[in-house]
Amino acid sequence: MRTTQPLACRGAVAVLAMLTLTTGMGSASGHEEITNALLTERSANCLGYANTYSAQATDIQNRQTFDAAIEIMANETTCTIASNAVPNHDFNATGRFATRFSTQNQTYTIPANPAAAASPTPLSLMYDNAVFLNGVKLDLLAAGCFGVGDGNIGCNDIKAPYRYDPMGGSSNFGADEHNAHTQPDGTYHYHGNPMALFEQDNPTQASPVIGFSADGFPIFGSYISDNGTIRAATTSYRLKTGERSGGPGGTHDGTFIDDWEYVEGLGDLDACNGMVQDGVYGYVVTQTYPHVLGCFTGTPDASFRKRRR
Repeated sequence: MRTTQPLACRGAVAVLAMLTLTTGMGSASGHEEITNALLTERSANCLGYANTYSAQATDIQNRQTFDAAIEIMANETTCTIASNAVPNHDFNATGRFATRFSTQNQTYTIPANPAAAASPTPLSLMYDNAVFLNGVKLDLLAAGCFGVGDGNIGCNDIKAPYRYDPMGGSSNFGADEHNAHTQPDGTYHYHGNPMALFEQDNPTQASPVIGFSADGFPIFGSYISDNGTIRAATTSYRLKTGERSGGPGGTHDGTFIDDWEYVEGLGDLDACNGMVQDGVYGYVVTQTYPHVLGCFTGTPDASFRKRRR
């Protein structure tokens, strides 16, 4: 994975030995240190990222530093991404984590040549959505709904109305400056733009691939090339007008997923928040809902199914 700056190795290589991967797969012989790296590669095929990676990250509030370890293994048909779930950047400077961060041992498998399903697959509370190239997962949906418990957890019925959007302006999920927080077992995960991995302000070229969704399609950063003009991609979702008809009442302000509606052709992206760039379909990070994915264009791999906690 190409980055914009050479970085000195900082000693996380030994941790890689702890990661157990699928037999019969191979990785590149090299190694990259990616602390605070901004990616540049736009290859949509996961095979091009096979390598071992390390980084160092500090939990700012708890003043604890961790070594990140990522390994991407590949064969002709699949790629396996294993990590200890430590990001490649400092974190928790502004968060209010309910559970202290802890390292994990997570492994995801994706198809090297993803295909669109006959119809989109809805997001589910049962599956993680994606894994970024720094080894940290994306888990967009909150387990909190208005009127269920304290509103933060316990809303396990995917059809329940008024599910909170963790990225909504009125949410109370304790996310940090990277739009991430921890799950009850200490797993650090993003709910939207990681505010890392790609240039966030005034880039001079289209954003790179920063990860892969559970169905194998690439995830690009926010910026696209529009006939040579570099600009942020726009979603095709908009806030509903008027007042909410029930539940919490009030105006549709983005606090809840239900506040949004999809309008085909409104923006650059489809209902799943994807588009074709240079002949390749992929999802795009956006600053408003659905943030990264609105659904799966393909079929999510079973390795993304959440383990029971």
